[in-house]
Amino acid sequence: MEAIWTFIQDTGFYRIAVGDWKVLIMMVIAFVLLYLAIVKKFEPLLLVPIAFGMLITNLPGADMYHEILFAGGHVNWELFGGTPITPEFLAELQSLGVSQAVLDTVEVGQTISVGLIDVLYLGVKLGVYPCLIFMGVGAQTDFGPLIANPKTLLLGAAAQLGIFMTYVGCRLMDFTAQQAASIGIIGGADGPTAIFVTTRLAPELLGPIAVAAYSYMALVPVIQPPIMRALTTKAERQIVMRPLREVSKREKIVFPVVVTVFVALLVPSAAPLIACLMLGNLFKESGVVDRLTKTSANELMNIVVIFLGVSVGATATATTFLSVQTLQIMCMGVVAFGFGTAGGVLLAKIMNLFLKEKINPLIGSAGVSAVPMAARVSQVEGQKANPGNFLLMHAMGPNVAGVIGSAIAAGVLMALFG
Repeated sequence: MEAIWTFIQDTGFYRIAVGDWKVLIMMVIAFVLLYLAIVKKFEPLLLVPIAFGMLITNLPGADMYHEILFAGGHVNWELFGGTPITPEFLAELQSLGVSQAVLDTVEVGQTISVGLIDVLYLGVKLGVYPCLIFMGVGAQTDFGPLIANPKTLLLGAAAQLGIFMTYVGCRLMDFTAQQAASIGIIGGADGPTAIFVTTRLAPELLGPIAVAAYSYMALVPVIQPPIMRALTTKAERQIVMRPLREVSKREKIVFPVVVTVFVALLVPSAAPLIACLMLGNLFKESGVVDRLTKTSANELMNIVVIFLGVSVGATATATTFLSVQTLQIMCMGVVAFGFGTAGGVLLAKIMNLFLKEKINPLIGSAGVSAVPMAARVSQVEGQKANPGNFLLMHAMGPNVAGVIGSAIAAGVLMALFG
């Protein structure tokens, strides 16, 4: 009977029954995200692994992810090696602001049995996964529309307004500068960038920020159109732009090299993201490394997306996710996307005051770097106003510029608050 009772006490059902009820809420949230990803098809490639990671990390007794290994904002390598937890170690974490709920998950003298997610999460914590995803994005991206119309680079920059406005708002809500910067980067509509910044500035918020970033990216077709219509007139939405010039192969090869050097010298903190993005693009445009291009854009990127999604989702534990902070982050995520969309549209309207060849302001909204979804939204809204209007390729200019812009903004925030 004693063995049977020990077995019962070791089950997750027993742990939930004796008071670990918060995990049930997290499991429901995971089910909702799975529903949105599978049934509604909201960013399924990322929401499915994120939601599943959230699910398995909140199963009592699974012990696949241990927050204490990464508490205090860095990797506690000594615990990976089996060193027992000491009172001094817990006191140090407490002085660093680690929540009591996390500290209560361990005891003095306890050793940690490293779980699967603990190992996978190292790729997030060390900044490996976001950079590899950027390489894959680069291998899939055509910077031709941006090169053909360099003015759209300004629209991509203006769309980063959401990042900095959200930062200001979060500071007014008593978030620290590091936390405010991490929440603000949601406005860049770039999941890997948000994860890259958050792991360096506010790792304790990684779960809520990742869920907010990818959820709102999926909702771009819902969030952007009302803002775009509110800020433009029907006549502006009907503006037809002339076809883009053809960009030479030489220009496309030189572009990633020049951008890498310039951005790395201007904002060294952004160098890892920009370098990987442009390396992937150079693979594509050089035309001499087809195998590397296909691997970066397909097999490697798909593998990394799985590891990234599951491990990031696993950080959304009940102790950290179920808080007022999480609700604030979700609210500020909408603010970030709204101001980002508005920034691009408004700058396009201002530019039209000085340009002979007018820009359709709708393409400014594509400056948020949800590639290519934001560009498609511009196309759809443009055709509603003028069925003969084709804005997709024009919108791709600010869209890919937004990827560069969000990486630069991330570098600036890390340089200021890292």
